[in-house]
Amino acid sequence: MIDLSTLYALIIGTLLVSAALTLWESFGRWRRGPLLIWSTGWATLAIGCGIAAARTQVPGVYGWAASNLLIVSGYLLVLNGVAALDDRRYWRTSALLVMGLALGWMVEGATAHLSFWQYGAGFPILVASALTVFELIRNRALRRLRTRPLAILLPTMHTAIYVGRVFVLPLLAHADGAGVVALASKITMYEGVLYSVAMPMTLVSLVREEAQRHLLAASRTDYLTGLTNRQGLFEAAARLMRGDRAATLLAFDLDHFKAINDAHGHAAGDTVLQSFARVLREAAPDATLARLGGEEFAALLPDTNVAAARMLGEAIAARFAALDDHGADVLVSATVSTGLAQRGPDGDDLDALLRAADRALYVAKSLGRNRLVSASPLFNGAGVAPARAAPRRLVA
Repeated sequence: MIDLSTLYALIIGTLLVSAALTLWESFGRWRRGPLLIWSTGWATLAIGCGIAAARTQVPGVYGWAASNLLIVSGYLLVLNGVAALDDRRYWRTSALLVMGLALGWMVEGATAHLSFWQYGAGFPILVASALTVFELIRNRALRRLRTRPLAILLPTMHTAIYVGRVFVLPLLAHADGAGVVALASKITMYEGVLYSVAMPMTLVSLVREEAQRHLLAASRTDYLTGLTNRQGLFEAAARLMRGDRAATLLAFDLDHFKAINDAHGHAAGDTVLQSFARVLREAAPDATLARLGGEEFAALLPDTNVAAARMLGEAIAARFAALDDHGADVLVSATVSTGLAQRGPDGDDLDALLRAADRALYVAKSLGRNRLVSASPLFNGAGVAPARAAPRRLVA
């Protein structure tokens, strides 16, 4: 048999450890804000539970009210930490709940503090836990994380406990009296011990998993353009080119890019690269777009035939050639040469398609640039598409 004082001691100890570990976890983490809010919440809960354990030693209802207000504030801090993961806050709602609870203690607690503690005081905890579940469910950034189902389950169980305490326990207490209330208190405290251990660990794991996912995404992303990089392109191709699924590849190489850098500086060259990346996104939003390095780009088009890929490549080249304002301080006109490779005739995997498209690019460059060349057939004339739109001012 475990008495309530022992359960209180366990909860206080685990909450203090959770507060310390969460605070430690916040150092150097990109989710420092939510972690700091949670750490404060666990510490507030520990202080509230400490006062609750000695509430009968304080005259009047002050110990009861103070501990309840602090415990509810701790739950609301946990809620606000979860909401902060999606840049939301519940400070106004939290303030209203705390003020309403304080008013309840002033009105009901003065005359019936024991029954108010057993039933009504748990209602704000129920609301805070339910809102925590709601925030975890609605957060789109967390939807693919493995820890998310557990993070939802724990406050859901906690909410269910307090639904029973607030709405069911009064009915049972009316039938059985003090025995069922004492049992309910032990069940609530025991579940509180489990919650105080599992919930902090789960939230920290959630942040760690989210941080790892962002790091993986950053490792697959080109910093300058925001497109995927070569590694990301190969990983996407492994998913998109399974079985006999049709695919085409467009490889792009900006013409005379070294001359742009020499004439206008690397900052202007960077804006031209970013401008071409924007053209790619606008023209091919459903394609896997990558910057392979330097001025080389690629677009992987699953379920796309050669004719559709050719039309898209020519449209991209024409749109890019028509620009002379790339966001640089000077006007710069630039064009792009394009190589097209088709899965099957030009290879079955991405590596083979890249080699084929690169050979086609070499031909496009040799024919005068600003044109599209298909890898197959390469030299019979059918694979060459001349430039559709000449730039207003060529950069030599």
